Amino acid sequence: MCHRLLSSGIFGTDMSAESTPSYLLIHFSGPDRPGLTADLTHVLAAHDVNILDIGQAVVHETLALGILIEIPASKSVTSLKITLTEHARDLRLEPSFSAVSQESLERWLHDSYQPHFLITILGRTVTARHLARVSAILAAHAFNVYRIEPLTQHIASDIAANACIEISASGDLSREAAMRAEFTAAAEELSVDIAFQHESIFRRNRRLFAFDMDSTLIQGEVIDELARMAGVGDEVVKITEAAMRGELNFDESFTRRVSLLKGLPAERVYTLLDAIPLTEGAERLIRTLRRLGYKTAILSGGFKFFANHLQQKLGIDYVYANDLEIIDGTVTGRVIPPIVNGERKAALLKEIAGRESISLEQVVAVGDGANDIPMLSVAGMGIAYRAKPRVRQQASQSISWLGLDGLLYLIGVRDRDLRASEATESK
Repeated sequence: MCHRLLSSGIFGTDMSAESTPSYLLIHFSGPDRPGLTADLTHVLAAHDVNILDIGQAVVHETLALGILIEIPASKSVTSLKITLTEHARDLRLEPSFSAVSQESLERWLHDSYQPHFLITILGRTVTARHLARVSAILAAHAFNVYRIEPLTQHIASDIAANACIEISASGDLSREAAMRAEFTAAAEELSVDIAFQHESIFRRNRRLFAFDMDSTLIQGEVIDELARMAGVGDEVVKITEAAMRGELNFDESFTRRVSLLKGLPAERVYTLLDAIPLTEGAERLIRTLRRLGYKTAILSGGFKFFANHLQQKLGIDYVYANDLEIIDGTVTGRVIPPIVNGERKAALLKEIAGRESISLEQVVAVGDGANDIPMLSVAGMGIAYRAKPRVRQQASQSISWLGLDGLLYLIGVRDRDLRASEATESK
């Protein structure tokens, strides 16, 4: 249930012996139908109660409704219980009542001010085993779970392309680093993604998504494909491996790789535009972000001719990538400076955010390689997408098992929201 303080009555009430209110936690369960909440709260209204907290959920057409109320001293608790019991049973609901002490109320209010977190389990299916492991980690760190909600219609079914459960919990902020490490280990063992976020005003108020291109928005590396065309694929692979070993920085490795493309005809270069497919879920993600009013950007260490193609295809707002020099219809083997390396990606991200008057906390950056780490680090949410181990370790979130549209769950978008949006768009 979702805890919300709906009244400050517990501290604004005269607690003298002559006017001491009573506090009652009421649960209703039974078959759901329209109008139940209205019927029950009508009875409560007739007894002048204050609602301090309320939560309602429907699981497989069965209602679970909990209400914490403050009953004025002038009203009879027994009379209220009798009336509610009779009314609830007429509605085919089963009520239960628990008296709540002042001490319990104050403890609840104190706990409500603890840091709140969102734990999101994402995969092709989410099973009891996954939920048991995550909840065990939360329990081991004394975190209290107060809401569990599926963001997809099906969480363990062959008919579900994606499966996602979101858990809201509160606990000690000092436990965050240890819990993140345990969630990372559990995700690798269970072949799911587990995201751990602070619940804040920024979570549902992101405004800019910035993407790496190669092996993030598209399923491959443009430079590798060009190298194969030029018959220098093996040489390019060796340079890439040297860079990964730390023997070359990005600028050096990129410059050497591009130099091997010298003499490649431009018409062959442009055949790649329709040869490298988009990553699964990319079109749906960008389409949804545009519909929701997000700005989007490609910040790529790859080539601008391909990034411009994606900009036109997907409707991307900003594109920054490297200019492959072509003169007289032939690749020269040079890149027109400046090279878009990791540091430049981070600087460009800050520049775009400033131009759009967007806080960096409202920025999501997505990438897969070491060259993306600087921009992932400055963004409010940095997501390592199907990334190399080093990148996954340094990013705040990591997604490996879903398509790019799975990122929408991390900003709180539900499948039903997507279906409604897509149905409206198709009209």
